Amino acid sequence: MAPIGRHTMKDDKRQACEWPGNDPLMIRYHDEEWGVPVHDDRKWFEFILLDAFQAGLSWRTVLHKRAAFHRVFYGFDPQRVAGMSEMAIEAAMLNPAIIRNRLKIRAAVNNARAFLYLQETHGSFDDYIWAFTDGRIIQNQWRTPKAVPARTDLSDTVSKALKQDGFSFVGSTICYSFLQAAGVVNDHLVKCFRHGDRFR
Repeated sequence: MAPIGRHTMKDDKRQACEWPGNDPLMIRYHDEEWGVPVHDDRKWFEFILLDAFQAGLSWRTVLHKRAAFHRVFYGFDPQRVAGMSEMAIEAAMLNPAIIRNRLKIRAAVNNARAFLYLQETHGSFDDYIWAFTDGRIIQNQWRTPKAVPARTDLSDTVSKALKQDGFSFVGSTICYSFLQAAGVVNDHLVKCFRHGDRFR
């Protein structure tokens, strides 16, 4: 099991969630980004796209390829991703810097189109997704990593709704991952210094 403290940083002995381990990029992601409430549509699209590529893989793998995904998918601009040509899709398939899975690459394009539809019908994706909790952050009080669920009734509901609106690679576990990442759900452990921080 990974250590609780920030043992890779000599001047930082704060308690934190254990899942980043000793990977500096994972630690920075946890400390600065994971669980901060998102209200920017492009950021939402980034999380949805990246979590779809995570399916069956580790988040560490995806995170270390994030910069490459940013380049290939036009800075996570859903408008541009929705318009990707067959040539661009094939180029992505040949790019060793990202996860070269044809189904996931095509899902990114498909999901961009569905994302634009929700923006059009709801004003913004942000308005759409936060409506599932009436704009509230779900404040959990987990004390151990094993207590944190992989999916919940909320993620089941979101998954079903997104699938009905044309999304793919949005199973309940994937949905719960981006709800955690985007701060709809606060799943930092109670002993983690981020659990009750100023972003909440």
